Amino acid sequence: MRRSFVSVVLVTALAAAGCTSEGHTAVSAQTPPAGGRGGGGAVPVAVGKVVQKTMPVDLRVIGAVEPQKTVEVRAQLTGQLMTIGFKEGDDVKQGDVLFTLDRRPLDAALKQAEANLQRDVAQSANADVQAQRLTDLAQRGIVSRDQLDTQKATAAALAGTIEADRAAVENARIQIEYATITAPLTGRTGRLMVHEGSLIRANDTTPMVVINQLSPINVTFAVAEAQLAPLKRYLQQGGVAVDVAPPSDASSKSRGTVTFIDNSVDPTTGTIKVKGTFPNTDRLLWPGQFVNVVLTLSADKDAIVAPTAAVQTGQDGQYVFVIKQDQSAEMRPIEVGRTVGNETIVTKGLQADEVVVTDGHLRLTPGAKVTVRNEGERSGQ
Repeated sequence: MRRSFVSVVLVTALAAAGCTSEGHTAVSAQTPPAGGRGGGGAVPVAVGKVVQKTMPVDLRVIGAVEPQKTVEVRAQLTGQLMTIGFKEGDDVKQGDVLFTLDRRPLDAALKQAEANLQRDVAQSANADVQAQRLTDLAQRGIVSRDQLDTQKATAAALAGTIEADRAAVENARIQIEYATITAPLTGRTGRLMVHEGSLIRANDTTPMVVINQLSPINVTFAVAEAQLAPLKRYLQQGGVAVDVAPPSDASSKSRGTVTFIDNSVDPTTGTIKVKGTFPNTDRLLWPGQFVNVVLTLSADKDAIVAPTAAVQTGQDGQYVFVIKQDQSAEMRPIEVGRTVGNETIVTKGLQADEVVVTDGHLRLTPGAKVTVRNEGERSGQ
């Protein structure tokens, strides 16, 4: 009886173990796959719209803003600075009084030069009268010919002295004009390097102030020598537009035209210097500032344009995921022309108004169902 009971217990235990193992296997067989086309539901993606529009053919480089004219103001004579007619950073017009120097010594020098002129004019007139008198006497034989020649030489010397005196008077007047320093151009003043009461030296190494012309203004940049031929060709056809914007504010753009191409290519860099001129009435551009330059040469009309974020690169080349009407993703190979900012010209593989995936590519497979998480972008791009 004991042996029969033990056998029954062993059989029951083995049966229970077998059921447990078979049950575990059945559960594992019903576990769904972790990924693939049939599992996980629709994939959320961001999309953009393919459009047909005109795309500019342009060059993008970095340029530097420089004033069209700049003047370092220096005194042309030595003297004490009496007044300053502006504040540093002020806008000034051509002819505005900037500085005045002490002119009292200059006024005295002018009076002295005028007095010397009057003295020599009187002496010259007397010498002319004496020469005429001696001429009459010499004709009657009363005085010698030597006396007459000496008197005529004296009169001529005094006439030359008068001319020198007149030049001295004119120079004294010019020196007085130099005592008043005016703005040589219309522009904006920089930092003042002098103060009232300072002794100003003529042609000092340090300028009193620097004036930069801000409107119009220039932007200088370098273009690769390979672009020189098309640039010259488009210039001959009617000019080339150039747009610039500060790196910190790409939305604030200024438009100008190319006005200068250097006469030689820099052999060390293989580039040529180009300059554009801008009205700059809004003072957006500032001397010394670095800006992003877009040089527009021509335009591609009716180009097929897709968001750059939609273009992916695989082993067989570039491709995009196109969202079809049934909300499934189609992997489509494309050929790309060029990229302009966040837009790419597609030469083959896409048509206008198609919708492409711009984000969420990693979870996509061909034919996968998608759900658009940015309907605004889909309709607006």
